[in-house]
Amino acid sequence: MPTLEVNGVNLHYETAGDGPPLLFLHGLGSSTRDWEFQIAEFAQSHRVIAMDVRGHGRSAKPPGPYSVKLFTEDAVALLRALNALPAHIVGLSMGGMIAFQMAVDSPEAVRSLVIVNSGPAMILRTFSQRMLIRSRFAIIRLFGMGALGKMVAGPLFPKPEQVELRQRFMAQIAGNEPRAYRASLRALIGWSVADRISQIRCPVLVVASDHDYTPVEWKRWYASQISGAVVAVVEDSRHAAPLDQPEQLNHIVRQFLIAPSTIESLAG
Repeated sequence: MPTLEVNGVNLHYETAGDGPPLLFLHGLGSSTRDWEFQIAEFAQSHRVIAMDVRGHGRSAKPPGPYSVKLFTEDAVALLRALNALPAHIVGLSMGGMIAFQMAVDSPEAVRSLVIVNSGPAMILRTFSQRMLIRSRFAIIRLFGMGALGKMVAGPLFPKPEQVELRQRFMAQIAGNEPRAYRASLRALIGWSVADRISQIRCPVLVVASDHDYTPVEWKRWYASQISGAVVAVVEDSRHAAPLDQPEQLNHIVRQFLIAPSTIESLAG
């Protein structure tokens, strides 16, 4: 599998198809495997690029600290090295944060944004939010990444028919290097570009699962701060929409990429 050295690290990426560049950015503790049901689908019409963020998957895992801004600089540098700028950007969770940072820091690199179950800030405002994050650090320290994998995968894929997805995701989280995972999680805590998203001028689609960690109403609220942005809802889905409802997500994203000016028809 190909790798490129950018910003002093080797980044693993996968590519398929021809056409306008389309970059997929995965979630925390994950990899290009978040997009296994999207890569072949969108390679029919786009030059698809999926990368493992620094500290993840088969990319290098240098010592921290990491930051969302650093992840973004890596992504832009990779696209530049691949002669793939500007690109459509699709980001899930942490990948959505990177996409937002890219849109405000390097708008010339972004043709459009699709933000999946993410937002423009991760400010821990409540006691329960702080305890949730502290529990992740504690579980890793006391019991290891395997225990964290069980904690994360169960709520993501709770249905009996999702047992294969659940076990696979559990193993994927368990395979993370603890130091790199902790550095990546710290990179997200306190991050925000919420005061800058009104500057975004490219087409924006916010995809919200109906059973995500954060409510659809919050996504509608921040989308209202971006000119022309629209929210589309994925039904019977939790946080990992690309895996638990790939057909719904693919349809929504495909329609957006074909005609972002008519995105209003996707609103849910």
